[in-house]
Amino acid sequence: MAQSAVQPPRSVVTRKDVARYAGVSTAVVSYVVNSGPKNVAPATAARVLDAIRVLGYRPNAAARALKLGSSEMLGLIIPENSNPLFAQLAHSVEEAADKLGYALLLANSDGSLAKERRHLRNFLSRQVTAVLLASVAFEPDLADALSADVPIALLNQEKAAPGFAGVGVDLREGAMEAVRHLIWHGHRRIGLVMGSNVTNEADGRERGWLDALAEAGLDEGPIARALFSADGGYGAGKRLLAGAERPTAVFVSSDSQAVGVLRAFHEAGVAIPGDIAVASFDGSPESAFTWPALTTVQQPLTAMAAAAVEAVTAGARPPQPFHRIFPTQLIIRHSCGCP
Repeated sequence: MAQSAVQPPRSVVTRKDVARYAGVSTAVVSYVVNSGPKNVAPATAARVLDAIRVLGYRPNAAARALKLGSSEMLGLIIPENSNPLFAQLAHSVEEAADKLGYALLLANSDGSLAKERRHLRNFLSRQVTAVLLASVAFEPDLADALSADVPIALLNQEKAAPGFAGVGVDLREGAMEAVRHLIWHGHRRIGLVMGSNVTNEADGRERGWLDALAEAGLDEGPIARALFSADGGYGAGKRLLAGAERPTAVFVSSDSQAVGVLRAFHEAGVAIPGDIAVASFDGSPESAFTWPALTTVQQPLTAMAAAAVEAVTAGARPPQPFHRIFPTQLIIRHSCGCP
């Protein structure tokens, strides 16, 4: 019986091997791999790149990080990557990081403050270049970050955190615009599906709902509190329908919840927007594909992600603290009653 030949382990290809194959110095190989600091003639660079391809050379990322004093890697912590809003946010951060030559590590806190802190400590101990945090709290605990020489930017952050960069939107103003639109349609009993947060802090979306109703001289409609998820919205929608005072319109604090609300209404035979109009918050991609398509307050995630990544990679350690509020945009679709 023939025995299969045992292949000897392949030796690691080094920079010296590439230099020898291309007929250049190891310094030239370094200039080509790192795109500097010195320029290399195009023909010479082509020989080096060909040698890298033929030999299968892979630069040692750990050694490069040690030499540069930077891992060229960003850490991103989000509450849940299955949530369309945070999935889109993570994608926007990854694209912004990639344009600047940074890799991205992603961690989910699963809505837990304890897990969020653990991920933050883990990223700091791994000496990432910077951390971007979409916290589950409006005022996150950043004690560990204060003692570390690592830039941190807060995402989806309505309030400023002294000493840190942050980006977000005006939740109250965005909610007011959506509720005003429902009032413009003639609705006088407008309910609220409000997401819960781990610290039970007041949410700007609820304040915006209240302020828009007060501005129009309307009484508060029924409130159904639920998790920021489709399942949470589904339960909230069923509770609103079972209440004594059924609303004629509902403002929902997230698109994910609104998906569940729409299902609850459809199952009950409630016409949308004929019986109950719906407007939501986030502007996630899925909001355009519900039935009916959701009228929603859109957050400019791409612009916010780019600003946050730029803040933590600009060179300052820590970066100059700033807090930037981006404008939202009301995207008009059919769920509110507009054609």
